[in-house]
Amino acid sequence: MKGFSRSTLAVGISLAMMASANASEFADMDPVTLRLAHVVNEQDGFHIAAMKFEELVEERTDGKVTVDLYPNASLGDERTLLEGMQIGTVDMGVITNGPVANFVEEMAVFELPFLFPSPEAAYEVLDGPIGQELLDKLAEVNLKGLAYAERGFRNLTNSERPVATPEDMDGLRIRVMENPVYVDTFRELGANAIPMAWTEALTAMQQSTIDGQENPVNVIHSFKLNETQAHMTLTRHTYAPAIFVMGMPSWNQLPVAAQEVLVQAAQEAAEHERRVNAEMEAEQLADLREAGMQIIDDADLEAFQAAVAPVYEKYGEQFGDTLVRIREALE
Repeated sequence: MKGFSRSTLAVGISLAMMASANASEFADMDPVTLRLAHVVNEQDGFHIAAMKFEELVEERTDGKVTVDLYPNASLGDERTLLEGMQIGTVDMGVITNGPVANFVEEMAVFELPFLFPSPEAAYEVLDGPIGQELLDKLAEVNLKGLAYAERGFRNLTNSERPVATPEDMDGLRIRVMENPVYVDTFRELGANAIPMAWTEALTAMQQSTIDGQENPVNVIHSFKLNETQAHMTLTRHTYAPAIFVMGMPSWNQLPVAAQEVLVQAAQEAAEHERRVNAEMEAEQLADLREAGMQIIDDADLEAFQAAVAPVYEKYGEQFGDTLVRIREALE
């Protein structure tokens, strides 16, 4: 027990020293408030990640950096938020990878269908050198990538019929993100792929101007899509990262010590969100089934993978070395 109490004491002293070091680092800093926006609701994983980030940043900067959260697209859709960050009217956000790829097209490599076999495989690539290199590329468009949170593995829902094979998708009007890889993926699967912002998609589903959409289970659950979508297929066709991203105008105004806190807090908040998403998914699927949603969890995924082979033929060269390195890292 003596050894245990000494090590506990040592940890306590170390944490206290870190806290006082942090406090002294920020003693002379002028207070800053960062506006962090996203487009989903407060039950969503993005908001869970944002709240954790807010907590860590405020604690580690001794309250000198505070974070105000703006959920529910209250400051605009994802493209609008990114454009706002570039010019300094929005400080930062948690943004789905798809819209970010419209600014740095190499980011779209992660959108390729059936690229990652598991969440763990995705995390290894995203948190490693390949992921960091792509985050760094955002600086070329006046954005600062901090860390990869997640949207998660995406699944198909629709209001028309059960989908177990690509043939079942023929002619379905499916909303996809405004990203060419998603559009081409769903066209190869036989759907009528309709790119649109998420806020518009919710209305379109209610008005039946589209038949379906694709998103992770946590989004389908938090937005109660079962009310307009009777069918879900666990295709897990794409693993979608999300990015803690900041505008360079806001980033450059912060002292180095604060910048370091933001990067570390974003990574920890992202890992926290991943854990919460994993814990919640089984419960969310059970809720949706209980609410009457028909969920297919044994679709012919090999047929889906075969159907999207032309997407790799089309984009393989564009993503060249990055795609090769991802595949090598996954082997």
